[in-house]
Amino acid sequence: MTTADKRVVRTDLWIAPTFDARLARETDVSLRVFPVRGNPTAAWDALASAHVYHVSAAKDELPREWFAQADLIARSPKLLCVSSSGAGYDTVDVAACTAAGVAVVNQAGGNAASVAEHTLGLMLGVSRRMLEGDRRMRREIGYAREDVMGHEIRGKTVGLVGMGHIGTRVAALCAAFGLEVIATDPLLSAEEIGRRGASAVSFQALLSQSDFVSLHCPRDASTVKLMNADTFAQMKKGSIFITTARGGIHDEVALVQALQSGHLAGAGIDVWDREPPPLDHPLLAMDNVFATFHTAGVTHEARGNIAAISAEQIVGVLSGGRPPRLINPEVWPDFERRRAQILG
Repeated sequence: MTTADKRVVRTDLWIAPTFDARLARETDVSLRVFPVRGNPTAAWDALASAHVYHVSAAKDELPREWFAQADLIARSPKLLCVSSSGAGYDTVDVAACTAAGVAVVNQAGGNAASVAEHTLGLMLGVSRRMLEGDRRMRREIGYAREDVMGHEIRGKTVGLVGMGHIGTRVAALCAAFGLEVIATDPLLSAEEIGRRGASAVSFQALLSQSDFVSLHCPRDASTVKLMNADTFAQMKKGSIFITTARGGIHDEVALVQALQSGHLAGAGIDVWDREPPPLDHPLLAMDNVFATFHTAGVTHEARGNIAAISAEQIVGVLSGGRPPRLINPEVWPDFERRRAQILG
């Protein structure tokens, strides 16, 4: 094999420079960057010879034509691996990749510390009415401090839906703040949930017992609209809903109704059906909603870490190694066969 025979392609959406720098150290790996707007010919030319496509995980930033879906895969005959730029992979059709013998990897855990910190910030912000206080102080004088009096989180119960990398970190932070931590995760045993820092309960028990319900599960067919009118109604009256997971796992209309009725005391929302949400979204008009723009994992540290582990994982895949964050493990025999045919 000649120099730079292994070809990686990514879009020109922002990525920490660690990614390009790491690939540049490999003498047999080349990197091409194509613009997501304005020059589709250059994009298709790059993808036609790509062995790895590092695709943005941001579904509302990446034009749909560059999603790793069946038509793009068909036009990329040498493609061996699709690498998502985050823990999520909303821009990747995993079934289509698997059918074509293409491995799919993500960067789960790369931004876990940042997302966990953000989760705790949302909990504190809503419970202590920090955002409401900030807004009122900027527009009026003469109200009493007691008008924006909140609650301590110490001694409360937080229910975590999902105990992966992020949920486990959230559990540790919450325990340090004196909260009781309960959790549910269909992929983990009660013993493993306990080892990760929470008491295992059923989903229904979690809803009824928690002062805070915080989502840390992936979006898939089993979790879409998991939080809906019925499940919000099962939450304790006066409890707080938090999500840093993915838009669509909670029903936004149902959440608005649960807040307007007074059943829920507040919400901290980092993820939305449409990102960013429209300015006239009813949740943005509520003082008891702490709203952020899918920024829980967007820190200098997290972005740098994700770029580094992305590049490292790609280098390993191109060398024939089984990646640690393989989304579709059933593809591996086909991947190895195709890699031998394409790269030799």
